[in-house]
Amino acid sequence: MWGNSRFGWGLVSILLHWLSALAIVGLFVLGWWMTGLDYYDSWYNLAPWWHRSVGMLLLFATLGRLVWRFVQPTPVARGHRLERLAAHAGHILLYCLMLLVLVSGYLISTAEGSGVDVFGWFKVPALVSGLPDQATLAGTIHWYAAWALIVLAAGHALAAFKHHLIDRHDVLVRMLLPRYTRRH
Repeated sequence: MWGNSRFGWGLVSILLHWLSALAIVGLFVLGWWMTGLDYYDSWYNLAPWWHRSVGMLLLFATLGRLVWRFVQPTPVARGHRLERLAAHAGHILLYCLMLLVLVSGYLISTAEGSGVDVFGWFKVPALVSGLPDQATLAGTIHWYAAWALIVLAAGHALAAFKHHLIDRHDVLVRMLLPRYTRRH
């Protein structure tokens, strides 16, 4: 139930998937909203603190998710060969964009040499700081990569619904029910 099988995703993979999806959408909305905050707004300092804290937790969860993905079996893919190749490439691109967004966010936050406070629980040290135009360059990458991630994630969701509603594959059900074992 916790781990994956060749026929379905385990509870760990399912929880990491949905928590990541929720965090990514939430961080995107929060990030977009907070860029328009006025200096005198009560959320001016609080919103970025939440954004950084959740972002760092998501970075650690994503790294853990990648490790879990490498040590667990992957359920058998459904669809035609081209669909399976596109899905595989799309998943790789999703992971690359997630890491790019999260690492660039970390580089923005640590550009001045200060670590990232995560909800007051612990501080992630600034391992890289003081690079020329670090905050500006990382900020530009962060912005465009976040948009690319949201667009690709929307395509990912639409593909899941297409497979579920039109193709009648169990791809979506397998990401909702741990180790769903309906076989075709």
